[in-house]
Amino acid sequence: MEEYKNIVHTFKPVWDKYSKVLVLGTFPSVKSRENNFYYGHPQNRFWKVIAAVTKCDVPLTVEDKKKMLFDNNIAIWDVIASCSIKGSSDSSIKDVVVNDLLPILNNSNINRIYANGAKAYELYMKYSYPYAKREIVKLPSTSPANASYKLEKLIKYWSIIL
Repeated sequence: MEEYKNIVHTFKPVWDKYSKVLVLGTFPSVKSRENNFYYGHPQNRFWKVIAAVTKCDVPLTVEDKKKMLFDNNIAIWDVIASCSIKGSSDSSIKDVVVNDLLPILNNSNINRIYANGAKAYELYMKYSYPYAKREIVKLPSTSPANASYKLEKLIKYWSIIL
């Protein structure tokens, strides 16, 4: 049986002053923490979806992923700075400490925020909305756990980010 571990988010948000869209996840998966970058699980469809929406090749390296995001004015981060979690299970998250989104929101051109899945939306509304006061749109999760959404369906929903 998997135990709870208290884990601190170790990598920085990807954004610059030209960012117009912020995509928020919950907290990095075990694979993402091992790779020290967002959406690191090979079955997560995030990079395929963003590549399709932006009409780019699917990026393979962290540098290529960052370039695709910057070229398309997309910022990514997670709602949670630290939490107790069992493995990668969003449903097990407790003891939440949130990231302060204001430095990004106040120093960029972000005018739209999107949640990568229901849990990111729920956490943002509970912890971040009260101080950030910015609306967020819930998109279907790109996680492999969201098996009811095939890649084509995800791309259709996610196309609104641009």
